[in-house]
This record gives sequence, C-alpha cells and structure tokens, in this order.
Amino acid sequence: MNDLIDMYSRRLRKRGMRIEFHSDKLSLEEYLSRIAKKSGSKVFLDESGDLIDSIAFSQRVKEWIVAVQDTHLVVGPAEGWQQKHVMLSAQNLSLSKLTLPHELAGVVLVEQLYRSTEILRGSGYHKA
Repeated sequence: MNDLIDMYSRRLRKRGMRIEFHSDKLSLEEYLSRIAKKSGSKVFLDESGDLIDSIAFSQRVKEWIVAVQDTHLVVGPAEGWQQKHVMLSAQNLSLSKLTLPHELAGVVLVEQLYRSTEILRGSGYHKA
C-alpha cells in the first residue's frame, strides 16, 4: 500500500498537490494536535460523511485547487474519530460505507485525487 501511495503522491506533486502522511502509530490526541496546527480548511474522511461519486469529488477538488487557502483531507487515525466533535465545524466526506483499513483508505484517497485531476484534464483515465 505504501508503494501505491508513493506512486500517486509523485504523480500529484507534478500537479502541485502536496501529500503528507502521519504515522498510524500516533495517539488520537497527537494526531488531532498536528491537524490543529494546520491552517486552511479541513475535510475529515469518515464513513458517516457525505458519500459522493468520482465526478462530484473532482468538482470539489477543482474548488479546492482554486481556493485561496490550503485544503487538508484528513484520514483519521487507525482507531477512527472517537471524538466526533472535532468534525463538527469541518466538511466530512466518506470514501465508502465500508470500513477500510487505515492504509487502504490512504490509497483510495490518493487514487481518487489523481483520478480527479485526470477527470478535470479530460483524459481517458476515468472510464465512466
């Protein structure tokens, strides 16, 4: 999974996106502390968030690209968002109604970010 994340991260860097990963060994408090230090908007990924398709996700990516501030897509720690109140003032998205292992959620997220850039470019990568 790390190889896939690295591959998509390299592709996204060429498009001006920065991908930052935090160890899944961090406690929830350490993880939230690091997130709190980030300026810009935050989008928490959680199975209870908005469930959208790749086309709608690409439109959100387009909005984030043209936004003045950075957008941080935050995959929760391995234990999940035990303190749901941290997500109340942020956008919430779901990658799936299925429960995904932490690293697999990271792979799905970076692939969808890459897919979104391809959709926005009009390439044939997205087959829908």
